[in-house]
Amino acid sequence: MNFKSFGNWLPGYIAGTFRRRRPSADAPVHLLLCIADHFEPGNGCVGAEQARRRVATWVQRYPKALGDFRDSDGRPPRHSFFYPMEQYVESDVNALADLCRAGFGEIEIHLHHHNDNPANLRGKLLDYKQILSQGHGLLGRDLRSGEAKYGFIHGDWALANSLPDGSCCGVNEELNILQQTGCYADFTLPAFPSSAQTKKINSIYYARGDPHHGKSHDRGIDVGSAPAPDDALMLIQGPLVLQWRSRKWGILPRVENGCIQANQPLHVDRIDNWFRAGVRVADRPDWYFAKLHTHGATEPNAPMLFGESAMRFHQGLADRARREPNFRYHYVTAREMFNLALAAQAHWSGSVAQARDFQLVFAAAASAASRPRPNRAVSVSS
Repeated sequence: MNFKSFGNWLPGYIAGTFRRRRPSADAPVHLLLCIADHFEPGNGCVGAEQARRRVATWVQRYPKALGDFRDSDGRPPRHSFFYPMEQYVESDVNALADLCRAGFGEIEIHLHHHNDNPANLRGKLLDYKQILSQGHGLLGRDLRSGEAKYGFIHGDWALANSLPDGSCCGVNEELNILQQTGCYADFTLPAFPSSAQTKKINSIYYARGDPHHGKSHDRGIDVGSAPAPDDALMLIQGPLVLQWRSRKWGILPRVENGCIQANQPLHVDRIDNWFRAGVRVADRPDWYFAKLHTHGATEPNAPMLFGESAMRFHQGLADRARREPNFRYHYVTAREMFNLALAAQAHWSGSVAQARDFQLVFAAAASAASRPRPNRAVSVSS
């Protein structure tokens, strides 16, 4: 573990101790649950056939395993596939698109790059956005302009040249380029235990790029605390808290960083940590944003998303909602989470369900049922 990365965020974490409190059992709370997947079929430099099998496994097994579960709005679990442009395979994206059109998720943009430059990055993002939006009928659309919009996750956590050695990126002003090419929000953080971890944690905020300095998103303006800047990008962070109840060697606290993987499975015991992180927008303090992350395409991690432990987790959510009348949970995609942050910023007093499409709508939604039939597998496109 990179212990230096603790120094990036521990001061802010300690300063926010009194803000991080579990919600009262007497107050209505809404858990907004988004799983942002760094979905890399080619992870580990595997061949095309194994990558195709990984996609096929998801398309076949995910709806069978989770199709019967419903959140407080009557929707099934919804997955956000951040598919890397450098691994793009048309048939694999088509297969995932079928799964998404059946109501189980949406596809967004993921990128690994190194020693890049602003002009090249801009061109790549625009080209890939066109492939996904026009070639596959994917991505969100702005209700006012009709423009295609995308969510983003940076590979290797190195958003805006945030690694100390400048590797795995190369573009200081990356936030500006993302915003200018139609990115609605970044979902990379938290990065811990990487040294790319920012000082700012457990936040939804706006940040600008700086061509002279990397990691400009170390600071920013909290959404809802001031008017939204026209030239800044929204960043939606996941939880980052210390777990004193689960100590390493019985002494050191473990870290809840919102990761789902073989040694960090989904479990209902983690929910209170997501509440403690307190990722919220001021005008809707009852909405708790839990943006989790995973590398779900690989064989060790995929079962964590639709295997037995995942099914127990989703059943546990339903059981908690039945036990606690004030607890509501909502499966949301990255786009829907962004819409809910905007709605909260706009002093929205309505329901979560009514704000899912507050500004951006899923392009394929008009041609597909939003609630799939239980346990119906989606066929893999040839």
